[in-house]
Amino acid sequence: MPERWYSAKSIFLLALLCVCLDPLLRAQVDYPFRDPKLGDDARIADLLGRLTLAEKVTLMSNAPKFERLKLQFSGQVEGLHGLALGGPGGWGPRGRQPLPTTTFPQEKGLGNTWDPELMTKIGALEGQEARYYYQNPVFSFGGVVVRAPNADLSRDPRWGRTEESMGEDPYLVGTMVVAFAKGLQGPDSKHWQAASLMKHFLANENEEKRDSSSSDFDERLFREYYSVPFRMGFEEGGSRAVMAAYNSWNGTPMMIHPVLKDVMIKEWGNDGLICTDGGALGLLISSHKTFPDKEKGSAAAVKAGINHFLDRYQDDLTKALKDGLVAEADMDAALKNLLRVYLKLGEMDPPGVDPYANIGKSSDGTAPPWDQASSRELVRKATDESIVLLKNEKNTLPLDRNKLKTIAVIGPWTDQVLLDWYSGTPPYAVSILQGIKESAGKGVNVLYSDGSNVDEAKDLARKADLALVVVGNHPTCNAGWNQCPVPSNGKESVDRKTIVLEQEELVKAVFAVNPHTIEVLRSSFPYAIVWSQQNLPAIVHMTLNSQEEGHGLADVLFGDYSPAGRLGQTWPTGDAQLLPMMDYNLLHGRTYLYSKEKPLYPFGFGLSYTSFAYEGLTLSAPKANADATVQVSVRVKNTGKRAGDEVVQLYVQHLGSKVERPQIELKGFRRIHLEPGGMQAVTLDLKPRDLAYWDTAAHAWRVEPEPVRILAGGSSDNLPVQATLEVTSSGEYKP
Repeated sequence: MPERWYSAKSIFLLALLCVCLDPLLRAQVDYPFRDPKLGDDARIADLLGRLTLAEKVTLMSNAPKFERLKLQFSGQVEGLHGLALGGPGGWGPRGRQPLPTTTFPQEKGLGNTWDPELMTKIGALEGQEARYYYQNPVFSFGGVVVRAPNADLSRDPRWGRTEESMGEDPYLVGTMVVAFAKGLQGPDSKHWQAASLMKHFLANENEEKRDSSSSDFDERLFREYYSVPFRMGFEEGGSRAVMAAYNSWNGTPMMIHPVLKDVMIKEWGNDGLICTDGGALGLLISSHKTFPDKEKGSAAAVKAGINHFLDRYQDDLTKALKDGLVAEADMDAALKNLLRVYLKLGEMDPPGVDPYANIGKSSDGTAPPWDQASSRELVRKATDESIVLLKNEKNTLPLDRNKLKTIAVIGPWTDQVLLDWYSGTPPYAVSILQGIKESAGKGVNVLYSDGSNVDEAKDLARKADLALVVVGNHPTCNAGWNQCPVPSNGKESVDRKTIVLEQEELVKAVFAVNPHTIEVLRSSFPYAIVWSQQNLPAIVHMTLNSQEEGHGLADVLFGDYSPAGRLGQTWPTGDAQLLPMMDYNLLHGRTYLYSKEKPLYPFGFGLSYTSFAYEGLTLSAPKANADATVQVSVRVKNTGKRAGDEVVQLYVQHLGSKVERPQIELKGFRRIHLEPGGMQAVTLDLKPRDLAYWDTAAHAWRVEPEPVRILAGGSSDNLPVQATLEVTSSGEYKP
């Protein structure tokens, strides 16, 4: 087993000793706000009536505490792909060792799984770990308001935080956001295991000058594209928490934008938490220059709906109240929504009510969540499912251990699992080098070079039956904040300058001495690896950060798992295919929805070790009115010799619309498993809103009478079966 970074036994002993010292949940106080028999609004109103104005100001801070009422509310924690209580970002307790947490592939990789059921399981485990650390008397650290998932869309591969986005398509990302939020919060409608705080609302998809820039596009793109994952997260996922982005939309900073109240609260029902991003109040004055001081800025933020500041704000907001720039009634209107989240988390309940209250407090000897076999299995499954096979000429893969004597593993950091800024600290980590050695077995000699000396790498490649070259980016650029020495790399605060991979030169050098060279592109972003695609026999893509990185890759390379990851983002052929970074108008040719360019790899693409055939796409009715729901069915058969997963993808094309529509749109998908020769009928629902466009003049969703082509297949460029649905009537849906 890999080396542990902590002693699980010592944790259990400390928990056993401390549990008897725990103040027996909290002493029940005879206040109406603790009475679960009262309605939520009555409990919230009672608490607000007991808080002083100064306490109401404090309530908008992180982890506020009111000793006189025996109340302490949760702080926020990061959790994009596993709870972050350590890692490069230093999210753990100051002056103490990082706290281990189960660590998954980056969100970009999780998006490539196209597996909502998996996302729900990941969210559930993350929520459990958040509760464990927050409630365990040994730690009492962190919180159960989790900043995840990221619902932003990766419209441009140069965006430095592309790693944090699950894809470029709003339906794909929205579906995965819904699944993750449901997992975090749990199935109980009255009590949440953890709160899902989506970020960053809205269109926060450039890093450089993000604190002052404006993302400009019309209301139709707002409704049909940029806001879709957030809306789905609220309406379908049940999330009631969100972070406002640093940037402006059409000139108005998001943290004071009217859309927070007019759309998010009134239409989508977010009667919960709306927080600023870190330091955003100060940036409202220094970068956006919207107000002369934080007093006026804080007042405007509260009036806009902000009820939680990740900033120094208390003196300024207190002065704004004193000067009449914001009224106590404005405070109450915002705070009643914030308190609704804390109420869902059980933080205003008496003992014995919150079903999650005992997580981390049990002394039954059960291993902590991150140390359980089921958690390790879930990470390995997620890693397996996230891997995308980009090329496999002449069935180069999977590898046959019995035909290999020597493998050369070449590439920087191949002996490490690299963690990104929002990662936690995993309890163990299996590197690619370690995973290959374990899986290849004792009969295969594995050589290693980090590739820094090209001549050394070439010498190893000459000696090997197979050269495995691992290239890609370092998730923190291996440099300080705001620094990325390699042009194709990026991260938070730094956008990429090119999508051309510099390390492809290493691949060329190795391939020149060994034609049996396989490229593993371990990256947070799409890369324009045109030469590799044209020359190498096989290419595999995976993202970074998984504690099971080495095992997952080895599972795929040696055929213990048939790859089925699918790209959630288009991979262009080069920089020439990209529009200006700050052009947010998709209709100019962005993403698979509107681009006329032929990409290197299309949206939804990914190969397998087996083959699938699609037969007989049928509709439950050939015609439908605007209010109908149509069932779309297709039969899928595994025609190969290996078991494997297929991602069935459903797209639509509008054939008679009076307005410009995407050339093709994803409207449904399902990941299925089939044994060789196996067949499954897959049925997906197509709903009226799926076919609607936003009519700006009417301020409504509109379905048109028109023929709509329905297509299905395994990728956006491979849709072998289709049918036409005749929409017979128009429909208008007011939000």
